[in-house]
Amino acid sequence: MIAPRLVIEALSAISLRAAGAPILRRVSLTVDTGEVHGLVGESGAGKSTIAKAILGIVPAQVKITSGRIVFEGRDLLALPATELRAVLGRDITLVPQDPSTALNPSRRIDAQMTDGLRLKRGLSMREARLRARTLLAEVQIRDPERVLSSYPHQLSGGMRQRVLIAAAFALEPKLVIADEPTTALDVTVQKQILRLIRALQERHGTSVLFVSHDLGVVAQICDRVSVLYMGKVVEQGRTADILQNPRHPYTQALLAANPRYDRPDTGLEPTPPEVVAALRAEIAAFDAGGSVGEARDG
Repeated sequence: MIAPRLVIEALSAISLRAAGAPILRRVSLTVDTGEVHGLVGESGAGKSTIAKAILGIVPAQVKITSGRIVFEGRDLLALPATELRAVLGRDITLVPQDPSTALNPSRRIDAQMTDGLRLKRGLSMREARLRARTLLAEVQIRDPERVLSSYPHQLSGGMRQRVLIAAAFALEPKLVIADEPTTALDVTVQKQILRLIRALQERHGTSVLFVSHDLGVVAQICDRVSVLYMGKVVEQGRTADILQNPRHPYTQALLAANPRYDRPDTGLEPTPPEVVAALRAEIAAFDAGGSVGEARDG
């Protein structure tokens, strides 16, 4: 049996700015080798905090209080800084959310793509540029040479996002964290980007943790999904199972709030007040040491 690539065990975090208020509540999930695992929930649910914890970039006002983040047998939270730096940017990479701010506006694309290849893989400038050109072609950029010679502002939003995806996969990482990589894109480009990520993931055998607030997007790309509410995993399992038979009221509310393109005349359904009250009671019981609403896994 192949061991999971990433295992998060009972990860908890608090906000030092908000008098120790919980941000993550004993979050546990696994990302298998070659799997796309969705992490879904509304803004403020804790999705980005989990991603930042994996990447070792948790803000100073956030404190990890317990748990482990095990990547290929090593707890990232316990690694010395030098060992962690060797893993990050090589074995674990990031596709950030906003391509307009993720790229340095004062540097050409070739410089930004080749730096990591030279530093982490020891390639020469010529080898790194050739690798960058190959990856840009792989993400279906028609004129890689022109793009490599361009500044970010000379590219469209979709082109910039393709560059970021190519850069994330350039080092042949074992895990890619995709932090809402389609949020700033229109629907047509969004679908193209999702197909590209899936194609690259399958071609390279990469595991992906796909962070999103949109179950519709998750349905298109993820094998399994963990649903997060107020820093707690309330439901997880195979994406198809959860979409077809959601058991937790919050998952049901997320699905009801998702626009249905096959029913254009149907309005969106806000989360009913009684469901919100039940969710908050569930979280309060969990904080008090209860076991209400434990996540299923399938």
